[in-house]
Amino acid sequence: MHRQQIDLAEAIDILKETLPRPASETLPLTQAAGRVLSASLSAKVDHPSVDDSAMDGIACRLEDSQSTPVTLKLIGESRAGEGFSGGVGAGECVRIYTGAPVPAGANAICKVEDLQIEGDQVTLLHPARSQDIRHRGSDFQVGQEGLQKGDVLSPARLALAASMGYSEVPVYRKLRVGILSTGDEVIEAGQPLQPGQVYDSNRYGIYALLLEMGLEPVLLPHATDHIDEVKKNLQNADLDVLLTSGGVSMGNYDIVRDLLFGEGEVKFWKINLRPGGPALCGLWQGIPVLGLPGNPVSALVVFEVLFKPAIFALLGRTDAPHRKVRARALNAFKAVPRKTAYWRAQLNAQNGELVVQDLNAPLSNMLRGLAHANALVVVEPGQAVEAGGLAEVIWL
Repeated sequence: MHRQQIDLAEAIDILKETLPRPASETLPLTQAAGRVLSASLSAKVDHPSVDDSAMDGIACRLEDSQSTPVTLKLIGESRAGEGFSGGVGAGECVRIYTGAPVPAGANAICKVEDLQIEGDQVTLLHPARSQDIRHRGSDFQVGQEGLQKGDVLSPARLALAASMGYSEVPVYRKLRVGILSTGDEVIEAGQPLQPGQVYDSNRYGIYALLLEMGLEPVLLPHATDHIDEVKKNLQNADLDVLLTSGGVSMGNYDIVRDLLFGEGEVKFWKINLRPGGPALCGLWQGIPVLGLPGNPVSALVVFEVLFKPAIFALLGRTDAPHRKVRARALNAFKAVPRKTAYWRAQLNAQNGELVVQDLNAPLSNMLRGLAHANALVVVEPGQAVEAGGLAEVIWL
Protein backbone atom coordinates (compact mmCIF):
# COMPACT_ATOMS: atom_id res chain seq x y z
CA MET A 1 0.00 0.00 0.00
CA HIS A 2 1.56 3.27 -1.09
CA ARG A 3 1.59 6.46 0.96
CA GLN A 4 -0.16 9.52 -0.44
CA GLN A 5 -0.11 13.23 0.34
CA ILE A 6 2.80 12.94 2.76
CA ASP A 7 5.12 15.50 4.29
CA LEU A 8 8.56 16.11 2.80
CA ALA A 9 10.49 14.58 5.72
CA GLU A 10 8.61 11.29 5.34
CA ALA A 11 9.15 11.36 1.58
CA ILE A 12 12.91 11.76 2.08
CA ASP A 13 12.98 8.77 4.46
CA ILE A 14 10.98 6.58 2.06
CA LEU A 15 13.14 7.55 -0.91
CA LYS A 16 16.33 6.87 1.07
CA GLU A 17 15.07 3.38 1.95
CA THR A 18 14.07 2.73 -1.68
CA LEU A 19 17.47 3.71 -3.13
CA PRO A 20 20.14 1.00 -3.51
CA ARG A 21 22.87 0.64 -0.92
CA PRO A 22 26.03 2.16 -2.44
CA ALA A 23 28.95 -0.14 -3.17
CA SER A 24 32.53 0.75 -2.35
CA GLU A 25 35.61 0.83 -4.57
CA THR A 26 39.24 1.79 -4.05
CA LEU A 27 40.69 4.51 -6.27
CA PRO A 28 44.07 6.21 -6.61
CA LEU A 29 44.14 9.77 -5.33
CA THR A 30 44.24 11.12 -8.90
CA GLN A 31 40.77 9.65 -9.51
CA ALA A 32 39.20 10.30 -6.10
CA ALA A 33 38.62 14.07 -6.18
CA GLY A 34 35.04 14.92 -5.25
CA ARG A 35 34.19 11.36 -4.23
CA VAL A 36 32.73 10.33 -0.85
CA LEU A 37 34.83 8.24 1.55
CA SER A 38 33.27 4.86 2.34
CA ALA A 39 35.54 4.33 5.36
CA SER A 40 37.36 6.55 7.82
CA LEU A 41 41.11 7.02 7.39
CA SER A 42 43.69 7.02 10.19
CA ALA A 43 47.21 8.31 9.79
CA LYS A 44 49.91 5.79 8.88
CA VAL A 45 52.70 8.22 9.86
CA ASP A 46 53.43 11.15 12.14
CA HIS A 47 53.33 14.59 10.57
CA PRO A 48 55.80 16.19 10.77
CA SER A 49 57.88 13.01 10.95
CA VAL A 50 60.59 14.84 12.97
CA ASP A 51 60.94 18.11 14.83
CA ASP A 52 61.53 20.58 11.99
CA SER A 53 61.96 24.30 11.41
CA ALA A 54 59.11 26.61 10.48
CA MET A 55 61.46 29.06 8.74
CA ASP A 56 64.91 29.71 7.32
CA GLY A 57 67.59 30.76 9.82
CA ILE A 58 69.74 28.99 12.38
CA ALA A 59 69.05 26.30 14.99
CA CYS A 60 70.67 26.86 18.34
CA ARG A 61 70.23 26.45 22.11
CA LEU A 62 67.60 28.78 23.56
CA GLU A 63 69.82 29.53 26.56
CA ASP A 64 72.62 30.78 24.27
CA SER A 65 70.45 33.20 22.32
CA GLN A 66 68.44 35.39 24.69
CA SER A 67 70.94 38.18 25.54
CA THR A 68 71.32 39.74 22.11
CA PRO A 69 73.32 40.68 20.24
CA VAL A 70 75.27 37.46 20.70
CA THR A 71 77.68 35.65 18.36
CA LEU A 72 77.60 31.87 17.86
CA LYS A 73 79.83 29.53 15.89
CA LEU A 74 78.33 28.03 12.72
CA ILE A 75 79.17 24.27 12.57
CA GLY A 76 77.04 22.99 9.68
CA GLU A 77 73.64 23.06 8.02
CA SER A 78 70.36 21.15 7.97
CA ARG A 79 68.14 21.18 4.93
CA ALA A 80 64.90 19.45 4.05
CA GLY A 81 65.64 15.86 3.13
CA GLU A 82 69.15 15.88 4.64
CA GLY A 83 69.58 16.87 8.26
CA PHE A 84 72.72 17.72 10.22
CA SER A 85 74.16 14.49 11.59
CA GLY A 86 75.94 15.99 14.59
CA GLY A 87 74.76 17.82 17.66
CA VAL A 88 74.64 21.47 18.73
CA GLY A 89 76.60 22.36 21.83
CA ALA A 90 77.06 25.53 23.89
CA GLY A 91 77.87 28.57 21.77
CA GLU A 92 77.15 26.70 18.52
CA CYS A 93 74.51 26.89 15.80
CA VAL A 94 73.53 25.18 12.55
CA ARG A 95 72.19 26.85 9.41
CA ILE A 96 68.65 25.53 8.88
CA TYR A 97 65.97 25.81 6.22
CA THR A 98 62.18 25.58 6.33
CA GLY A 99 61.10 21.96 6.82
CA ALA A 100 64.59 20.76 7.75
CA PRO A 101 65.12 18.54 10.82
CA VAL A 102 66.17 20.33 14.00
CA PRO A 103 69.55 18.85 15.06
CA ALA A 104 70.15 17.24 18.42
CA GLY A 105 70.91 19.75 21.16
CA ALA A 106 69.07 22.65 19.47
CA ASN A 107 65.75 23.83 20.85
CA ALA A 108 65.21 27.24 19.19
CA ILE A 109 65.25 28.94 15.80
CA CYS A 110 66.41 32.45 14.90
CA LYS A 111 65.07 33.60 11.53
CA VAL A 112 67.47 34.68 8.82
CA GLU A 113 66.24 38.30 8.87
CA ASP A 114 67.60 38.62 12.43
CA LEU A 115 71.10 37.36 11.62
CA GLN A 116 74.45 38.73 10.47
CA ILE A 117 76.70 35.98 9.07
CA GLU A 118 80.42 36.37 8.44
CA GLY A 119 82.19 33.09 7.71
CA ASP A 120 81.54 30.76 10.63
CA GLN A 121 80.48 33.60 12.94
CA VAL A 122 76.74 34.27 13.27
CA THR A 123 75.49 37.29 15.22
CA LEU A 124 71.91 37.15 16.48
CA LEU A 125 70.28 40.59 16.55
CA HIS A 126 67.11 39.30 18.23
CA PRO A 127 66.50 36.28 20.48
CA ALA A 128 65.78 32.85 18.98
CA ARG A 129 62.33 31.33 19.56
CA SER A 130 61.39 27.79 20.55
CA GLN A 131 57.89 28.22 19.05
CA ASP A 132 59.40 28.27 15.56
CA ILE A 133 60.07 24.54 15.88
CA ARG A 134 57.26 22.31 14.53
CA HIS A 135 57.31 19.25 16.75
CA ARG A 136 56.95 15.69 15.51
CA GLY A 137 53.30 14.67 15.27
CA SER A 138 52.02 18.18 16.01
CA ASP A 139 49.73 18.01 12.96
CA PHE A 140 48.73 14.36 13.40
CA GLN A 141 50.15 11.13 14.81
CA VAL A 142 50.12 7.49 13.74
CA GLY A 143 46.67 6.00 14.32
CA GLN A 144 44.91 9.36 14.67
CA GLU A 145 41.73 9.63 12.57
CA GLY A 146 42.12 12.36 9.98
CA LEU A 147 39.18 11.82 7.63
CA GLN A 148 35.72 10.43 8.37
CA LYS A 149 33.51 8.06 6.46
CA GLY A 150 31.16 10.31 4.49
CA ASP A 151 33.70 13.10 3.94
CA VAL A 152 33.75 14.51 0.41
CA LEU A 153 37.30 14.50 -0.91
CA SER A 154 37.99 18.17 -1.53
CA PRO A 155 41.46 19.23 -2.73
CA ALA A 156 42.55 19.86 0.86
CA ARG A 157 41.26 16.45 2.00
CA LEU A 158 43.03 14.70 -0.87
CA ALA A 159 46.23 16.41 0.22
CA LEU A 160 45.61 15.30 3.81
CA ALA A 161 45.05 11.70 2.69
CA ALA A 162 48.39 11.79 0.90
CA SER A 163 50.12 13.31 3.95
CA MET A 164 48.70 10.51 6.11
CA GLY A 165 50.36 7.93 3.84
CA TYR A 166 47.58 6.92 1.42
CA SER A 167 48.12 6.53 -2.33
CA GLU A 168 44.58 5.15 -2.81
CA VAL A 169 41.38 5.53 -0.83
CA PRO A 170 38.04 3.70 -0.37
CA VAL A 171 35.11 5.63 -1.84
CA TYR A 172 31.49 4.98 -2.73
CA ARG A 173 30.92 4.00 -6.33
CA LYS A 174 29.08 6.65 -8.31
CA LEU A 175 25.38 5.91 -8.64
CA ARG A 176 24.29 5.70 -12.29
CA VAL A 177 21.16 7.86 -12.52
CA GLY A 178 19.02 7.68 -15.64
CA ILE A 179 17.18 10.78 -16.86
CA LEU A 180 14.01 10.10 -18.85
CA SER A 181 11.91 12.98 -20.18
CA THR A 182 8.36 12.24 -21.32
CA GLY A 183 5.61 14.08 -23.17
CA ASP A 184 4.32 14.42 -26.74
CA GLU A 185 4.89 18.17 -26.55
CA VAL A 186 8.53 17.94 -25.47
CA ILE A 187 11.24 18.12 -28.17
CA GLU A 188 15.01 18.35 -28.20
CA ALA A 189 16.48 21.84 -27.90
CA GLY A 190 17.51 23.36 -31.21
CA GLN A 191 14.82 21.71 -33.36
CA PRO A 192 12.13 23.84 -35.04
CA LEU A 193 9.46 24.59 -32.45
CA GLN A 194 5.85 24.08 -33.47
CA PRO A 195 2.88 25.72 -31.69
CA GLY A 196 2.23 23.93 -28.39
CA GLN A 197 5.65 22.35 -28.22
CA VAL A 198 8.30 23.04 -25.60
CA TYR A 199 12.02 22.39 -25.51
CA ASP A 200 13.31 19.74 -23.10
CA SER A 201 14.98 21.86 -20.44
CA ASN A 202 14.56 19.43 -17.55
CA ARG A 203 17.03 16.82 -18.81
CA TYR A 204 19.84 19.39 -18.89
CA GLY A 205 19.03 20.99 -15.56
CA ILE A 206 18.84 17.56 -13.89
CA TYR A 207 21.99 16.42 -15.72
CA ALA A 208 23.94 19.38 -14.31
CA LEU A 209 22.57 18.82 -10.80
CA LEU A 210 23.64 15.17 -10.87
CA LEU A 211 27.14 16.11 -12.00
CA GLU A 212 27.33 18.72 -9.25
CA MET A 213 26.49 16.00 -6.69
CA GLY A 214 29.22 13.69 -7.96
CA LEU A 215 26.79 11.17 -9.48
CA GLU A 216 26.87 9.65 -12.98
CA PRO A 217 23.97 10.92 -15.14
CA VAL A 218 22.74 8.77 -18.02
CA LEU A 219 20.63 10.55 -20.66
CA LEU A 220 17.93 8.20 -21.98
CA PRO A 221 15.99 8.75 -25.22
CA HIS A 222 12.93 10.97 -24.88
CA ALA A 223 9.62 9.09 -24.64
CA THR A 224 6.25 10.23 -25.97
CA ASP A 225 3.08 9.67 -23.97
CA HIS A 226 2.96 5.90 -24.58
CA ILE A 227 3.81 3.34 -21.92
CA ASP A 228 5.34 0.94 -24.45
CA GLU A 229 7.80 3.62 -25.55
CA VAL A 230 8.83 4.29 -21.96
CA LYS A 231 9.44 0.57 -21.44
CA LYS A 232 11.38 0.33 -24.69
CA ASN A 233 13.63 3.22 -23.67
CA LEU A 234 14.38 1.51 -20.38
CA GLN A 235 15.34 -1.84 -21.93
CA ASN A 236 18.94 -2.82 -21.15
CA ALA A 237 19.49 0.41 -19.22
CA ASP A 238 22.17 -0.25 -16.63
CA LEU A 239 20.90 2.07 -13.89
CA ASP A 240 20.97 2.35 -10.13
CA VAL A 241 18.22 4.98 -10.06
CA LEU A 242 15.79 6.44 -12.60
CA LEU A 243 14.61 10.05 -12.58
CA THR A 244 11.68 10.77 -14.85
CA SER A 245 10.35 14.16 -15.89
CA GLY A 246 6.62 14.54 -16.46
CA GLY A 247 3.80 12.02 -16.48
CA VAL A 248 3.18 11.81 -12.73
CA SER A 249 0.09 13.97 -12.18
CA MET A 250 -3.66 13.34 -12.58
CA GLY A 251 -4.12 13.48 -16.36
CA ASN A 252 -5.08 10.76 -18.82
CA TYR A 253 -1.59 10.80 -20.34
CA ASP A 254 0.47 10.64 -17.17
CA ILE A 255 2.20 7.45 -18.26
CA VAL A 256 4.90 7.21 -15.58
CA ARG A 257 2.18 7.11 -12.94
CA ASP A 258 0.27 4.47 -14.93
CA LEU A 259 3.38 2.35 -15.50
CA LEU A 260 4.31 2.21 -11.81
CA PHE A 261 0.76 1.63 -10.60
CA GLY A 262 0.12 -0.99 -13.30
CA GLU A 263 3.40 -2.89 -13.53
CA GLY A 264 5.64 -1.64 -10.73
CA GLU A 265 5.42 -0.73 -7.07
CA VAL A 266 4.49 2.71 -5.76
CA LYS A 267 6.04 3.82 -2.47
CA PHE A 268 4.46 7.27 -2.33
CA TRP A 269 2.57 9.63 -4.59
CA LYS A 270 2.00 13.33 -3.91
CA ILE A 271 3.82 15.40 -1.32
CA ASN A 272 2.60 18.32 0.75
CA LEU A 273 4.87 20.61 -1.21
CA ARG A 274 4.64 23.55 -3.61
CA PRO A 275 5.91 23.52 -6.26
CA GLY A 276 6.31 19.81 -6.96
CA GLY A 277 3.35 18.21 -5.17
CA PRO A 278 2.71 15.38 -7.70
CA ALA A 279 6.15 13.74 -7.17
CA LEU A 280 6.06 9.95 -7.20
CA CYS A 281 8.43 7.29 -5.86
CA GLY A 282 8.47 3.58 -6.58
CA LEU A 283 10.16 0.60 -8.20
CA TRP A 284 10.02 -0.73 -11.75
CA GLN A 285 11.76 -4.04 -12.47
CA GLY A 286 13.89 -3.49 -9.39
CA ILE A 287 15.00 0.02 -10.37
CA PRO A 288 14.15 2.79 -7.87
CA VAL A 289 12.19 5.51 -9.66
CA LEU A 290 11.61 9.10 -8.62
CA GLY A 291 9.01 10.70 -10.86
CA LEU A 292 9.52 14.47 -11.05
CA PRO A 293 6.79 16.82 -12.29
CA GLY A 294 7.14 18.06 -15.86
CA ASN A 295 7.07 21.76 -15.03
CA PRO A 296 10.72 22.86 -14.96
CA VAL A 297 10.66 24.73 -11.67
CA SER A 298 8.75 21.93 -9.95
CA ALA A 299 11.22 19.34 -11.23
CA LEU A 300 14.30 21.23 -10.08
CA VAL A 301 12.81 22.17 -6.69
CA VAL A 302 11.82 18.54 -5.98
CA PHE A 303 15.33 17.47 -6.93
CA GLU A 304 16.84 20.00 -4.50
CA VAL A 305 14.58 19.40 -1.50
CA LEU A 306 13.82 15.67 -1.89
CA PHE A 307 16.34 13.78 -4.04
CA LYS A 308 19.46 15.61 -2.89
CA PRO A 309 18.85 15.20 0.88
CA ALA A 310 17.99 11.51 0.36
CA ILE A 311 21.27 10.88 -1.48
CA PHE A 312 23.28 12.76 1.16
CA ALA A 313 21.66 10.65 3.89
CA LEU A 314 22.19 7.43 1.91
CA LEU A 315 25.92 8.12 1.56
CA GLY A 316 26.23 9.31 5.16
CA ARG A 317 27.85 12.51 3.92
CA THR A 318 29.33 14.63 6.69
CA ASP A 319 28.36 17.87 4.93
CA ALA A 320 24.80 19.18 4.63
CA PRO A 321 22.83 19.12 1.35
CA HIS A 322 22.00 22.80 1.77
CA ARG A 323 23.18 25.91 3.54
CA LYS A 324 20.29 27.26 5.60
CA VAL A 325 20.25 30.84 6.87
CA ARG A 326 17.82 33.37 8.30
CA ALA A 327 17.30 36.53 6.29
CA ARG A 328 15.19 39.68 6.47
CA ALA A 329 12.31 39.50 3.97
CA LEU A 330 12.04 42.60 1.77
CA ASN A 331 8.56 41.52 0.68
CA ALA A 332 5.88 39.14 1.93
CA PHE A 333 6.04 35.42 1.09
CA LYS A 334 2.64 33.76 1.17
CA ALA A 335 1.73 30.49 2.83
CA VAL A 336 -0.05 27.61 1.10
CA PRO A 337 -2.71 25.66 3.04
CA ARG A 338 -1.46 22.23 4.19
CA LYS A 339 1.71 22.50 2.08
CA THR A 340 5.26 23.70 2.66
CA ALA A 341 6.11 26.26 -0.01
CA TYR A 342 9.53 26.89 -1.54
CA TRP A 343 9.54 30.28 -3.24
CA ARG A 344 12.36 31.28 -5.58
CA ALA A 345 14.22 34.33 -4.35
CA GLN A 346 17.37 36.44 -4.42
CA LEU A 347 19.55 36.49 -1.29
CA ASN A 348 21.92 39.42 -0.75
CA ALA A 349 23.74 41.33 1.97
CA GLN A 350 22.40 44.80 2.74
CA ASN A 351 23.48 47.14 5.52
CA GLY A 352 25.27 44.37 7.35
CA GLU A 353 22.52 41.73 7.27
CA LEU A 354 21.17 39.12 4.87
CA VAL A 355 18.03 40.12 2.99
CA VAL A 356 15.85 38.14 0.64
CA GLN A 357 13.28 39.16 -1.97
CA ASP A 358 11.10 37.31 -4.45
CA LEU A 359 11.65 37.30 -8.21
CA ASN A 360 8.03 37.90 -9.28
CA ALA A 361 7.94 34.43 -10.87
CA PRO A 362 5.14 32.59 -9.04
CA LEU A 363 4.32 29.88 -11.61
CA SER A 364 6.08 26.52 -11.80
CA ASN A 365 6.73 26.78 -15.55
CA MET A 366 8.63 30.08 -15.20
CA LEU A 367 12.18 28.80 -15.47
CA ARG A 368 13.80 32.20 -15.87
CA GLY A 369 13.01 33.06 -12.26
CA LEU A 370 14.77 29.94 -11.02
CA ALA A 371 17.76 30.59 -13.29
CA HIS A 372 18.32 33.94 -11.56
CA ALA A 373 17.47 32.73 -8.07
CA ASN A 374 20.17 31.90 -5.55
CA ALA A 375 17.81 30.93 -2.74
CA LEU A 376 14.55 29.23 -1.82
CA VAL A 377 12.42 30.79 0.91
CA VAL A 378 10.77 28.10 3.04
CA VAL A 379 7.23 28.94 4.16
CA GLU A 380 5.50 26.44 6.43
CA PRO A 381 1.75 25.80 6.03
CA GLY A 382 -0.28 28.72 7.34
CA GLN A 383 2.83 30.66 8.44
CA ALA A 384 3.26 33.41 5.88
CA VAL A 385 6.38 35.56 6.11
CA GLU A 386 5.55 39.24 6.36
CA ALA A 387 7.66 41.98 4.82
CA GLY A 388 10.34 42.89 7.35
CA GLY A 389 10.11 39.54 9.11
CA LEU A 390 12.77 36.84 9.28
CA ALA A 391 12.56 34.02 6.75
CA GLU A 392 14.14 30.57 6.65
CA VAL A 393 16.19 30.42 3.47
CA ILE A 394 17.94 27.63 1.57
CA TRP A 395 21.01 29.20 -0.03
CA LEU A 396 21.47 27.53 -3.41
